[in-house]
Amino acid sequence: MATRLIHDITYDAPLDQVSAMLGDAAFREDVCAYQRVLSSSVDVEEHADGTRTVVVEQVQPARGIPSFAKKFVGDEIDIVQREEWTSADAAELHVTIPGKPGEMIGTIRLEERDGRTTETVDVLIKVHVPLVGGKIEGLIAELLRKALDAENAVGRGYLSA
Repeated sequence: MATRLIHDITYDAPLDQVSAMLGDAAFREDVCAYQRVLSSSVDVEEHADGTRTVVVEQVQPARGIPSFAKKFVGDEIDIVQREEWTSADAAELHVTIPGKPGEMIGTIRLEERDGRTTETVDVLIKVHVPLVGGKIEGLIAELLRKALDAENAVGRGYLSA
């Protein structure tokens, strides 16, 4: 079983500015701080062929997680998010929780229209746990939606500065 999440966030900025923001390690650290993660590290690697790899590792507290899920993740959740940007407007996304039975695989797309850019995140969430996997997938989808909304809030401030 798997849960699909498609989430759009919009910025009042052209695509090149949004793409540059998403490749800025300081922006990614600001998003982590906004979410009050316990610890984080960001690595952005620009490649000679114009592609880019962004890796965000973070540890989040497991507050607000239902008891059926907390026994699987514990008090803290380690998250590794890897984005392989093949162009300024497209990336492959892979998110794992090391040591836990699940992952998120999908894409990030940027599209500009009339000076506004929409970032579309389309992921398939898979949790390989009998009986409660679907419930955990739904929980992860909601947490991801909140994380993307946090990115949008920080991003709007970043782009208006």
